[in-house]
Amino acid sequence: MTTTSERHVQDPATLRAAMVSELREDTITSESVAAAFSVVPRHLFAPDEPLEAVYDANTPLVTKTGPDGTALSSVSAAHIQAVMLEQAEIEPGMRVLEIGSGGYNAALIAELVGPDGSVTSVDIDPDIVARARACLRAAGYEQVRTVQTDAEYGVPEHAPYDRIIVTVGAWDIPPAWIDQLSVRGRIVVPLRFAGLTRCVAFDYFESGLVSRSYCLGGFVPMQGEGTFTETLVPINGDATLRLDGPDPGFDVPALRKAIHGPRIEQWSGAAFDLPDELELFVVTSAPQVPFLYASQRLVDQGVFTPAVTYGAAILVDGGSFAYRTKRENENTGGWESGVFAYGPQAEAVAVRYVELLRRWAAKYRRRGAALIEYIPTNPGGAAPTGWYAPKRHGVVAVSWP
Repeated sequence: MTTTSERHVQDPATLRAAMVSELREDTITSESVAAAFSVVPRHLFAPDEPLEAVYDANTPLVTKTGPDGTALSSVSAAHIQAVMLEQAEIEPGMRVLEIGSGGYNAALIAELVGPDGSVTSVDIDPDIVARARACLRAAGYEQVRTVQTDAEYGVPEHAPYDRIIVTVGAWDIPPAWIDQLSVRGRIVVPLRFAGLTRCVAFDYFESGLVSRSYCLGGFVPMQGEGTFTETLVPINGDATLRLDGPDPGFDVPALRKAIHGPRIEQWSGAAFDLPDELELFVVTSAPQVPFLYASQRLVDQGVFTPAVTYGAAILVDGGSFAYRTKRENENTGGWESGVFAYGPQAEAVAVRYVELLRRWAAKYRRRGAALIEYIPTNPGGAAPTGWYAPKRHGVVAVSWP
């Protein structure tokens, strides 16, 4: 694989060709997407960045930060843009709405739809819209419409859209997005549910949206009416639970005591593989699975493994909890999954978690095993069967056929 460190020539065309070659190895499967990446001058959408960074397939380019240094807008990494464009399967002549304007992705879409298609790119931030317009003009893509408004309402004047591509993290899918889809429409959206974000390609059906594919992906969160703030439940100064829904009433004093009590471990005898798919299975196979975030200090003390500094999905039973871990085991293909558990009911919660690990390994150890649906609110309608997460405008339902 070609890496950035191996690229010494500072010619944009050479660097762009190397990036496309790398994307072809890992991500791009269609000639049309490869052709778009080959011709759009990415460096014109990040003129202040070093060319090496601009044409690194895995580097996002921050274009605006808040007072606290938090990224408010960015040109996404080329890798994730390629993934989402492959999910979208854009064809010449299509009408496409992009939610979240950086300019570069809109230019790629313009290449895909061709002269008979149309691209509308919307953002709530007037600075970002002005920047996108200037970059698109400099790169020769003035045909792209850039609109400054709250994307919660879409852009009805240019609807219907055959594709809606969302390049900001969304907690819900507003009714306007679905209403503005054509009958052959598809929404590709980084959707947050159960504490996770997955880039989901939803196809339109009369009953709602049904996933065609999904994958990992992280984006700056949506602003405006679509803003959502996760729930934080501090356990102590070094550990916090995070979840999307309301606090169900965790026994914080008991959990605080459990953290510093004895720990047990149980091993599943099953392979540890595809951790993102396994995590999705765990959080959608049990009610109210929060994520535990803990400090490096607790890791250094041996209380937790380093995984908790990035967030670990835990099962909670009163004042007891368990989270997933792994160890080397040649008999399971290299790694074996297991759990560490804490508290007076540690053994019971560990058994429950290990059962989930075994079930996933036996039945769902592959990419794309889940079916993700978005069902708009239907007053008086029955709740979905299986796991689902209520949203403002509907529910996300996840099943494992």
